[in-house]
Amino acid sequence: MDLPSGVSADLQEVLIDTVGSETWIRFRFIAPKIARDSDSAPDFAMLEPDFSHLCVNLAVPYLQNYELEPDKVVISMSDRAVKFGLSDPDATQYFEQFRVEKGDCIWEGF
Repeated sequence: MDLPSGVSADLQEVLIDTVGSETWIRFRFIAPKIARDSDSAPDFAMLEPDFSHLCVNLAVPYLQNYELEPDKVVISMSDRAVKFGLSDPDATQYFEQFRVEKGDCIWEGF
């Protein structure tokens, strides 16, 4: 998927988990061009609109299609595949959190 920043991202996986008493759905994307060791890597400010774009254009239709109503939606981008819950100090990773109301994504910073 091409994003507003000009970066391309591929969906790695969708995970549903429970955090406390809430249901969170995580949409995890791989975007190799965000690697911090690249001379042309965009900074987070350039990528920020991509998170809302992914939420509105991919997460919301997914939730509607599967009739899911999570408390939180987390969109993450990584320059490489990293197993969920594990750390990779060489990986560049960014995360944003949203709640979905009436088909719209409302940002809720961590």
